[in-house]
Amino acid sequence: MNLKGNKSATAPASSPAAGASVDEWLQFLEAIHPTEIDLGLDRVLVVLRRLFPRKPNARIITVAGTNGKGTTVATLECILLAAGRRTGAYTSPHLQRYNERVRLEGLDIDDAALVRAFEKVEAARGNISLTYFEFGTLAAFVAFSEAGVQDWILEVGLGGRLDAVNVLDADYAIITAIDIDHIGFLGDNREVIGFEKAGILRPGITAVCADRQPPESVLQQASAQKVDLRLTGRDYEFQPRSGDGVDLVMGDNVIALPDTPLPIQSVGAAAVLARELVPEMSGVQLSDALKSVRVPGRFEQIGSDPAVFLDVGHNPHAAQWLAGKLAQYRQSGRLVRGVYGALADKDTVGVLTAMADVVDAWYFAGLDVPRGLSAGELQQRALDAGVMDGDQFVTVAEALAAARAQAAPADVIVVFGSFYTVAEARAL
Repeated sequence: MNLKGNKSATAPASSPAAGASVDEWLQFLEAIHPTEIDLGLDRVLVVLRRLFPRKPNARIITVAGTNGKGTTVATLECILLAAGRRTGAYTSPHLQRYNERVRLEGLDIDDAALVRAFEKVEAARGNISLTYFEFGTLAAFVAFSEAGVQDWILEVGLGGRLDAVNVLDADYAIITAIDIDHIGFLGDNREVIGFEKAGILRPGITAVCADRQPPESVLQQASAQKVDLRLTGRDYEFQPRSGDGVDLVMGDNVIALPDTPLPIQSVGAAAVLARELVPEMSGVQLSDALKSVRVPGRFEQIGSDPAVFLDVGHNPHAAQWLAGKLAQYRQSGRLVRGVYGALADKDTVGVLTAMADVVDAWYFAGLDVPRGLSAGELQQRALDAGVMDGDQFVTVAEALAAARAQAAPADVIVVFGSFYTVAEARAL
């Protein structure tokens, strides 16, 4: 399994032969560029122009942000499909199969279509070196075009301004919650990071910002480009519904949001933009469409007695949201057991601090992947920060097995910290 693409030790001499499998193509993609991440649009733009001399005849909807992108994309996808629109969604990383990254009409792309797209990108790139993500992004564009997709929902991989997805001009955009992550590439404060995220905006388009307190850099870019930017608290708001649930209120329009484990800000932002994208949908139809939204790995329940939840949250902002979801279980007297595995370049102390008040027992799991922390290294970070202690396990599988063995039927187990962590647990 490869979630993001990491350079192989030895690059193949040539592109895969006719009839090559998806796995063979992915091995090739991992080896054709010297670095995993190489932000910039110059190389991608040259190949894009060879593949698409003109902008694709489709609506381009670009989604950027630190947290909540996957929920936003999935929500938009459900709504547009319910409205009868031919819809494609491009997301990253994947959990178990690369095909998850490219969805056509709500279904993962099949191997044959994916290989055809890879072959077309390879034929077009010539001697231009592309990263794993850049190559895959262009392949998604090809697949959408071949399938005659009307709406292309594109999730930014990293940042926004210099991300390969941004090589296409957005017709509509959503910026989700903004927080500090990927410091080495995006900066160490919300203003700088907001500037990068707002790089997906284009003059005069309609956009939604889901962040409750958007950085000034986002507002300034939107104003400079005369973007019709919809803001929470000004253009729409969330109101508790009588009895249970939340209503999304946009002036005179009220949409009943379903009781969902997903981030309500992201669901709401997608619904706000949907009113622009498919104005013919009634509020009731839109609300019904929202009931079917599911996001693998986002507070996803995979077990009962004890309940087992998976969450890909890997930064303090995401951990704070997750802690809020878990707090309701502890209030009813149930113990929460946390299985945590993380990458070395993440703010593990911030995550541990955010989760400290809701986790009763810790199970530190090692990740045997590039940049993965061993259980011992992760526990030492917790101890050095004076956060908490716990037990060490070589793998996520071992940590989860121990948590389940020690848990009472009423307990709650949460496995979190990385896409790698969730993927390993989900595969069991």
